[in-house]
Amino acid sequence: MMDKPTSKKLEVIIPAFRAHSQTFVMVLDGISEEDAKKRIDGKTNHIIWMVGNFINMRYSLGWVLELKEEDPFSDLFFQGKALDENFIYPTLAQLKESFHKISPLVYQKLLEATDEDLDKDFPMGMGVDFFKEDVLNFVGMCIGREDYLSGQLGLMRKILDYEGMKYNFDKDLKY
Repeated sequence: MMDKPTSKKLEVIIPAFRAHSQTFVMVLDGISEEDAKKRIDGKTNHIIWMVGNFINMRYSLGWVLELKEEDPFSDLFFQGKALDENFIYPTLAQLKESFHKISPLVYQKLLEATDEDLDKDFPMGMGVDFFKEDVLNFVGMCIGREDYLSGQLGLMRKILDYEGMKYNFDKDLKY
């Protein structure tokens, strides 16, 4: 059974958020710490960067919903900050721990958000007439970014000679 959000506007977001949590766990299954740092021909981001950016999206989503949790790795990933080979990035294990800390808290905030919360202006500097810059559309953008990163992670699995992602859903993962 799906949890019911306070706002009907989030009825499509709740299952997407939970599906992304499942995908996050499944797409990283079996990836080694060593492989998580590999780039392809020096052109791609590595898995660590993709995962860090994914988690930073969750923290950003929490912030817009007034959850004052700090991403411990924000300085490396905030707003899709470019990968820098000179930085010391966290391990995949550290990032997974951060993911499991923030995700249930953000999920609860999504369930509690009201229409009034979602209708608040949230300037993003996009400046396009078809996109209202409010909290609801920022939530949607975060979900879209997670989709994008999940696809990249799935492709990296294949490029690094891992088998394709298995859809082994964890019924105990409630966020």
